[in-house]
Order: sequence, then C-alpha cells, then structure tokens
Amino acid sequence: MPKQNESPYVSHGFVCTNDRGGERKSCADNNSQLIKSKLKDAVNEKGWKGKVRISTSGCMGALRQGLQFDDLPSEGMGFRSFS
Repeated sequence: MPKQNESPYVSHGFVCTNDRGGERKSCADNNSQLIKSKLKDAVNEKGWKGKVRISTSGCMGALRQGLQFDDLPSEGMGFRSFS
C-alpha cells in the first residue's frame, strides 16, 4: 500500500486538452484528445494499466512550444512539447 501522498503509479502523464472554442489557440487545436486516447490505448496494450496513468490537464501555459505533456515523477524532465 502506498504511503500517504505517494502515487501508486510508476508514471502519471498529463495531456493538456484545453479548448478555448476558437477564441484563442489551444492544445485542443492540435488533436490533444486523440493523442490522449492513443496514449491510453498504448498503456493498455503494453500491459501497464495500474502502473502508468494518463490524465487530462488544463492549460500548462506553454502552447507556443506545441501540445503539452507532463509526466510525474518527471525526474527533472518536466514538460514536453509536441508540434
């Protein structure tokens, strides 16, 4: 059993799916929901369910660099951007 405040996952990935409805550019403009879905499918196919979790996040504030993804524990890697 995990200790309090300790994640039961080896990695927990967050995909920004923020959608501003066309008012301003957002990660949803870059098919972020599809990418999240494909990541979840890959986790299941690899048998990592229960060890790796993929979740939705709101805006991470770095869209100019591309679609945002972060994983915890990131071990110093932090946010990753995809164009």
